Formats: sequence, structure tokens, C-alpha cells
Amino acid sequence: MSLNFPDKTTPLSRRELLARLGKAALISPVVTLAEMVACRGSGSKTNSTPPPPPLSDDQFLDQIERAIFLYFWEQASATTGQVKDRALAAGNDSRTTSSIAATGFGLTALCIGDQRGYLDSASILARVRATLSFLLNQMPTQNGFFFHFVDMNTGQRLFNSEVSSIDSAILLCGVLTCRQHFQDQQIQSMATQIYQRFNWPWMLNGGTAFSLGWTPESGFLAGSWSTYAEMMMLYLLAIGATVNPVPASAWQAFTRPSLTYQGLTYITNTSAPLFIHQYSHAWFDFRNQQDGFANYFNNSVTATQAHQLFCQSLSSQFSDYSSSLWGITASDSVNGYVVWGGPPAIGPIDGSIVPAAAGGSIPFLPAGCIGVLRKIQSAFPKAWQRYSFVDAFNPLTGWYDADVIGIDLGITMLMAENQRTGLVWSTFMKNPEALAAMIAVGFH
Repeated sequence: MSLNFPDKTTPLSRRELLARLGKAALISPVVTLAEMVACRGSGSKTNSTPPPPPLSDDQFLDQIERAIFLYFWEQASATTGQVKDRALAAGNDSRTTSSIAATGFGLTALCIGDQRGYLDSASILARVRATLSFLLNQMPTQNGFFFHFVDMNTGQRLFNSEVSSIDSAILLCGVLTCRQHFQDQQIQSMATQIYQRFNWPWMLNGGTAFSLGWTPESGFLAGSWSTYAEMMMLYLLAIGATVNPVPASAWQAFTRPSLTYQGLTYITNTSAPLFIHQYSHAWFDFRNQQDGFANYFNNSVTATQAHQLFCQSLSSQFSDYSSSLWGITASDSVNGYVVWGGPPAIGPIDGSIVPAAAGGSIPFLPAGCIGVLRKIQSAFPKAWQRYSFVDAFNPLTGWYDADVIGIDLGITMLMAENQRTGLVWSTFMKNPEALAAMIAVGFH
């Protein structure tokens, strides 16, 4: 088996839990992808050797995807398939905390890696089987939903974390992508069983909007998914389910407030960061269609444009922000995990750059987002490590995160591939439940 390296707790919320996760202080010395590329040739180069031509956008995105695939392969249990929530950006990480959302992104990354030949298909197939088998037969669940954080080797709940509705939905999106990508009866059967085990009405907690989650100690969390955010996938998966579905009317259960910023009007949530406009779009293809409220793809385009303008508006405070360097979404910071972004401004914005802000929005603003990622790689080489970009860094202070975070790498990889080929969209949308749900709620 050989990897084809690139050529060149009340219960805490997700964000509160992440803020408490310990972070290692040292980075293990690992050869970077750029160094591996430089070492491929034999002999030394002379000054007369012309520099290589710049990478095309497709080659550049492939370089990013290959590096991120390494994360989802190396920072997961080979036995259980559960993917680490975070790891050292340089590799050699010893932590064992997994998040089910990272595993969902990781399952989708395995589909991409198989399609692109990043690793031999037999190894990938074995990993997917192991992952689904563990999820189906050994991971603790409640009414089909999974605990947010688990030990990657045992599947046991960590940090008194909640049974998470949204993170279970992200995991399920990865499971269903595998069901369509791999023409393997065992994988397809296990994926279907995992989906059919969800008791969707239970998570409504007697209401019309989904609860954020549930804990054995306190029951359902106080909050619900009642305002537009990243949860469109949650509602559509539940509406389209063939076992224990919720009615199509649930699509009306969340409000869709609008914001006008510098002449741009779009549906958003003014207390949530940019990733709310990205996550459901990684799997559900909202292009060229709309329901009774919006064309959500175009809405995310506008949200990305507004975010770029918002970052530029902060340039008098933070001189690094510009038309070619921008992007703030929930991420690590020098003071731990924070939720920040805008418009309007939320969180302790300090001039940090979060690569996943641009990475997760590539299909919405391709030239601008790819340009930002190129700028980061070329102007801030410390921000590029073994698994592509560190989670965040601050050009003004010289702070670089020691970690990468699985969900931030995941959204970047999936959206890069969707921009290149639409693979995740075309694969996931083969699931009849996804199509049925979108038709049921009025997409046309």
C-alpha cells in the first residue's frame, strides 16, 4: 500500500467543547509537501535551470486535496475509521479525540481519494468498510444519533458531549456519499442500515424545529435549529428518510432572516460565522434551483462577497486584510477556539486569517477564494504544513496555529473537488432520499 504524494459539558456546545480541547505545544519535525516535491529530482539544480511554471488552478487545488487526504488517512484509526477532531499540522499527533463530523468529512474524502487515485482502491475500500461497520455495530447511539466527541479507538463518549443532531447529519452525509460511490454490496447495506436507524421525530423534542442535541444527564438541549444556519442538510435528510421521517412542513420550521450589507442582501444568521453558508452545500447541490424562499447557492455567493467586503472594511484596524487576503470563520486563535466573523462583526477579531473561510467557499467565488489560498501559500510559508493549511494564523503578530481541524480541512477538500468536477454533488445527489426531500419541500 502506497500513498501517492503530490507532485510538487449543562452540556457544552460544539464550539465550547472545542475551546476546551487541549492543544499540544510542540510540532514534530515532518518533511513538508513542498520539501518532498523539491527532493524528487536527482542531483542538484544549477542557476541556469528555469523555475517551474506556476501551477494551474486545477493543479493547485489538487495539491491541497492530496495534502488534506493525508490527514483523513493518517489521523484516523485504521481499525475503527474514526477521524481525529484535530491534529498537529506537521503530523505525528498522539491525541485520540474523534469527532463524528470529522469522520463524515473523512468518509467523503475517501471517495474523492479513490476517484483520483490518491491511494489504492483496495485500501480505501477496506477503510470504508471498517468505518461503517464500527458505526453500525459498536458506536453508542441514541435513537440512531451519535455522540459529538468520541474516543477514536473505542467509540466511547468524551467530555460529556451531546448526542448532536447537526454533527450526526454531517456524518450521515459522508455515509451516504460512500453508499453511492462504492459499488460494494456490504458498504451499501451498512450505509442504508445506519440511515434507517435514525429516529428523526425524536430529535424534534415534541416541537417543529430540531433540537441541537440531547444528553443522558439533562435530556434535550435548550436550543433548536430554528434560524437559518448550516442545518439545511439535517432537515432534508430527515424529510427524505424512508424510515421515521419528518413531514415536509418541517422545512418551514426555521426562519430565514435577511441582511443587507454594502448593497448586498442575503439570508443569513447574524450571530453565526461564514461556515453556515458552506456545510450543507458540500453535499446537496443547490445550483440552478430554488424553493419558495431563495436560490441558496446564489445566496452563499452573495454571503461570500459580503464577507470579503467586510474583511476589507477592517483594513484600517488590521492592515493584513485586503482584497487578496481575507477570511474569518469559527477557528482556532491565539487564545483558543473562537467563533468570529461577519458581517456584522462577531467575536474577538484580531487580524487572524482562517484558510477554511476561503477554502470552503471556493465554488461560490472561485477566483477570489483560490487567489486568497495562493497568497497564503506563497506569502506565508509557515501556514502550509503536511496537511495543507494550518487552521489559522495571524500575519500581524506572527502567530501560526500548531493544529489543523478536521472539519475545516474537510470543507476545503470537498468544496475544492466540487469546483473542479462536482464529484461530491453528483455522487451524493444520486441518493434517492436527497432528491425526494428537495422535491417535497418545493425545489424546482
